[in-house]
Amino acid sequence: MNIEFNKNEDAMKLAWSLAKQRLEKIYEGGGKKSAARQKERNKLTARERIAYLCDDNSAFIEIGAFAGYDMYPDEGGCPAGGTVSGIGYVSGRQCVIVANDQTVKAGAWFPITGKKNLRMQEIAMENNLPIIYLVDSAGVFLPMQDEIFPDKEHFGRIFRNNAKMSAMGITQIAAVMGACVAGGAYLPIMSDETLMVEGNGSIYLAGPYLVKAAIGEDIDSETLGGAETHNAISGIADYKFKTEEECLDKVKKIMSKLGHPKKAGFDRVAAKAPEKNSGEIYGIMSEGNSKPYDVTDIIHCIVDAGSFDAFKEDYGKTIVCGYARVDGWAVGIVANQRLIVKSKKGEMQLGGVIYNDSADKAARFIMNCNQKKIPLVFLQDVTGFMVGSRSEHSGIIKDGAKLVNAVSNSVVPKITIITGNSYGAGNYAMCGKAYDPRFIYAWPTAKIAVMGGEQAAKTMLQIQVATLKAKGKEITPEEEKELLQQLINRYDSQTTPYYASARLWVDAIIDPGETRKLISEGIAAADHNPNIAEFKTGVFQV
Repeated sequence: MNIEFNKNEDAMKLAWSLAKQRLEKIYEGGGKKSAARQKERNKLTARERIAYLCDDNSAFIEIGAFAGYDMYPDEGGCPAGGTVSGIGYVSGRQCVIVANDQTVKAGAWFPITGKKNLRMQEIAMENNLPIIYLVDSAGVFLPMQDEIFPDKEHFGRIFRNNAKMSAMGITQIAAVMGACVAGGAYLPIMSDETLMVEGNGSIYLAGPYLVKAAIGEDIDSETLGGAETHNAISGIADYKFKTEEECLDKVKKIMSKLGHPKKAGFDRVAAKAPEKNSGEIYGIMSEGNSKPYDVTDIIHCIVDAGSFDAFKEDYGKTIVCGYARVDGWAVGIVANQRLIVKSKKGEMQLGGVIYNDSADKAARFIMNCNQKKIPLVFLQDVTGFMVGSRSEHSGIIKDGAKLVNAVSNSVVPKITIITGNSYGAGNYAMCGKAYDPRFIYAWPTAKIAVMGGEQAAKTMLQIQVATLKAKGKEITPEEEKELLQQLINRYDSQTTPYYASARLWVDAIIDPGETRKLISEGIAAADHNPNIAEFKTGVFQV
């Protein structure tokens, strides 16, 4: 019996259990009463619609379940950003699905709702995947209109993307199952095909009350913009159905007839089970990620047995690079090593830190993968680049810039998994959100911040104490200690994976045991887009 392994396993499973508990609450949407009102109107909930639509026994990867988590307290919250979305299979076709959750503020659009919808469209566009919209929304949440309406990455960008996707040949299907009002009315009309449910589905720029106020016309919702109106009079909609199930069945039929796209051609062979049992992945990291561990143990829980070939194994040891296969897919892995290692020059190097040699190696490996059209997988547990005179004199900024350049200009799909720390420029160099990973996931042990909590708090404390002294106020050691703890608590609350996923800095918090599956599904999605640009790096600082 390995007591240390068992302690680590218990801590990791407890962390994931907490995440699952929070997810269960999120899955309730606007609550059981709101869901019951849906039933009274013969409507399914957003999650029921997706479950009915997706193929049996197929993977559905939910994106953005934690969107809006602990945000908007004054407005009563916005579970899952008022939208359920993800990547699933409909009639055997992998696709993006976006469903408004009418139980959350009548499906109204909060700022995070817009951000989440744009992220789903981005996934569809990057991976050339069909997208299905299940529409049931009251439109923009008016008290926050200034944060959702006018800017470049706000509500209007969605309709711009509708047009762009259409020009790219990406299939868009809109099933209108409830309200679809104001500017939102453009979404189904800019889709390839529009389906409506009689009695509940409606599309109009202005509802009956606004029409009455604006032009004095008395008209009911169904006559103004119901399914019969738009199928028989305006010609806006293409199909109408008496029930939601019939509507969703039609979506399945449409999807079943789609032509199969050209593929990128990423290499795949018959999959092999990993060398290590998938359950072993839970026992590798210590509680609080405070102790060194060998990242190759995580790698061998994810990749196919016997497939990992290390690149420059004896050079730049704080980053492990190598070719491998995940569920049969060829991948290049770039992973932060958390062991304390010794270079051949006799230098002791701290795990999780990027040094000159490891930055140099990783940059070269990334370029190799681009040359060979091999997707990249980043396993992040990084505290940043090495600091101090020795590193600065050796040109750590220059070598770090090479790595950032290679990551920035990489054209093959990149998938990032944040397992532990994701601090400072290390987040950038290891393909954080700003570097366009196709998908980015976090384990429940992830911490994302400009630096560690204690270091940041001590830095902020020095500034605050100096400011107080400048004003002539002396601070006692006890007051200083209390202030430090306050700063640590505030900072640490912003480093959690929940804080990050609420703001869509990551796509999802995931079960570590699902890492292999999510990487595989991500590459399967990426393989739908054959358009890979020519790899160019521009000027390298040498």
